Amino acid sequence: MESKGLRSESETLSAIGGIEESVLRSVGALGASIAEAGVRGKDAISTVATDATNSAGAELALLRSDLNSLIDTVEKFIAHAGVETEKVARKVSHNVAGRASDLSDKGVEMASAATDQAKVFASDFEHMVRRNPIGAIAGAVTVGVVIGLLGRRS
Repeated sequence: MESKGLRSESETLSAIGGIEESVLRSVGALGASIAEAGVRGKDAISTVATDATNSAGAELALLRSDLNSLIDTVEKFIAHAGVETEKVARKVSHNVAGRASDLSDKGVEMASAATDQAKVFASDFEHMVRRNPIGAIAGAVTVGVVIGLLGRRS
C-alpha cells in the first residue's frame, strides 16, 4: 500500500522525465543563446578587425605623406646649404686673394726698401774704403782670419 507522502515509482519516473525534458529544453535554449552570442561576437570581432585595418591603412597613408614631406624638406635644406656654402667659399677665396695681393704688395715694398738700403750701405761702405783704404784692408784680413778659425773648429 502506498502512503500519502510517498509517490509511486511511475509517478517519480514521470516527474524525473518531466524535469529531464525541462532541463533539455533549457539546455537547448541555452545552447541556442550561446550559439547566437558566438555569432554576434564573431560579427563584432570582424567589424572591429575591418575598422582597425581601415584605420591602419589611413594611418599608413598619412605616415607615407609625412615621410615624403620630410624628404622634400631635407632635399631643400641640403640644396640651400650647398648654395650658402658656395657663397661663403667665394667670399673666403676673394678675401684670401685680396690678402695675398696685399701681402705681395707689401713683399714688393719690403724688397724695394731692402734694395734701397743695400745700395745706401754699399755706397757708404765704398766711401769709407776710399777715405781709409788701410783700415778696410785690415778689416778684411781680420774677417778672413775669423772665418778661417771658425772653419777649422768644424
